[in-house]
Amino acid sequence: MRFAPSPEQREFAGSLRGLLGACDVPSVARAWSSGDYAPGRKLWARLAETGFMALGTSEEHDGFGAHPVDLVVGFEELGRAAVPGPYVESVAVLPVLLPGTSAEARLAGILAGETIATLAFPPHVPFALDAATADVAFVVDGFILRAATVGPEVESVDRARRVSETVSGDVIAHSVDAGRAFEVGALATAAQILGAGGALLDMATTYAKQRVQFGRPIGQFQAVKHLLADALVSLELARPMLYGAAIAVADNSPTLARDVSAAKVACTDAAYRASRASLQVHGAIGYTAEYDLVLWLTKVRALVSAWGTPAVHRSRVMAAL
Repeated sequence: MRFAPSPEQREFAGSLRGLLGACDVPSVARAWSSGDYAPGRKLWARLAETGFMALGTSEEHDGFGAHPVDLVVGFEELGRAAVPGPYVESVAVLPVLLPGTSAEARLAGILAGETIATLAFPPHVPFALDAATADVAFVVDGFILRAATVGPEVESVDRARRVSETVSGDVIAHSVDAGRAFEVGALATAAQILGAGGALLDMATTYAKQRVQFGRPIGQFQAVKHLLADALVSLELARPMLYGAAIAVADNSPTLARDVSAAKVACTDAAYRASRASLQVHGAIGYTAEYDLVLWLTKVRALVSAWGTPAVHRSRVMAAL
């Protein structure tokens, strides 16, 4: 059992990081927040060219059939860059739900980067993410997959996560694998929030080396060092749990639900600690809307309860124990 990425997975993560670093994602996220989706759709298409959209789709349906560890490696990089859009829904969840249904053909558009898809998955995902810009929306009703129409938008703490109510429509399939779809969605979200936490720690560390107080960079003060070190330890301890949960998904392990929930809790707690530490290190400037730090702070805050609140996942771990 491996709890560290392979050289190929590290190379994949590095290529994604290089691509996203060259795309000025903060500007894309700010445009997305204001309702200008064109830059975000362009980035969506560029990621499709790398094969990212095919990670969660089986080879039978022209995808890569990638191992779930590959999926979490990719989503960690998306979280690190604060990329906006319903990637969890399109890349991780719908490839589990759509095969064998009347909407299976939608997968081809997602793989090509031409279709943005989203869904609601009540009770834990009551609203559809970015439904206003999505080309197609679904809702999971128990084990039934339905088409959905978009309702009123609901305010989110993260302006780059625009969520909407949905109205259930025609039945697409009666017996979808909703259980596995939820686990994959929670797993991808855990990876995304872990990546965002890592980015916040990096930004705080860089700022601590530059900000001078009392004639010294604040990163030289022991209190700041301890604050950042504690955040780093939390992030590094959460990552093996994330990879372990991905392996459980791949093996369809009997402990699948427990392992995914434990990973979601660990990644959420670690990222939230990193966000608090980053805000403390930055001070007042970290609160300003014009400063890019806020893009990651609000994303972490929103992802804390995405695809299951901490209370839901803690209760699943306790029930398993």
